[in-house]
Amino acid sequence: SFSLAEKSAIVKLMYSVILADGYVHPGEINAFKHFMYAFDFDSNFIQQANAISQEQGEMILLQMPAEKKRHFLQLLKDMAKSDGFVNEKAITLILNFCATIGIK
Repeated sequence: SFSLAEKSAIVKLMYSVILADGYVHPGEINAFKHFMYAFDFDSNFIQQANAISQEQGEMILLQMPAEKKRHFLQLLKDMAKSDGFVNEKAITLILNFCATIGIK
């Protein structure tokens, strides 16, 4: 399971993927609500997570073991396609996150 710091970083970067196309689709909202339930956090936690910088989030994720990084990547992919399609900006963002935190 993810630590509190890792959850914060994941939430921060997932928000970036959701906002990549400039539009929050209802499918993304539903997927994020499911994520909130599965990872046991609320809207107050989201505000705290968004207070960290993207660089801080990436540094936290960089330190995670490979298995957690792969799980994080799957979460991002699921979020990116939750609106029924994956746009180019989301793909670019995910690829950049992968390069930054060492996922291949």
